[in-house]
Amino acid sequence: MATSAPETIHIAIRGPIARADLPGLCDRLCTLLEHNGAAVALCDVAGVAPDAVTVDALARLQLAARRHGCQVRLRQTSSGLRELLVFMGLRDVLPD
Repeated sequence: MATSAPETIHIAIRGPIARADLPGLCDRLCTLLEHNGAAVALCDVAGVAPDAVTVDALARLQLAARRHGCQVRLRQTSSGLRELLVFMGLRDVLPD
């Protein structure tokens, strides 16, 4: 019996995140999705700072995931990060 691709994968992002880290983060997610084809990536963001670089990283991860037919959903989002996502107009793009 063939096994099907997992519907959900779990990833964690830890900080601090520098701009130079962004291509590597996206590459790692894309490689993971190419090998398993998950529909949802649950992303633990408990270890990241609520700043513009983090929001940029998460938006890029969401874009990369969507290109693979996947959606990133955030987990353990701090109130500061949640407020920043709302302020930047990305709350609906990066849901819990």
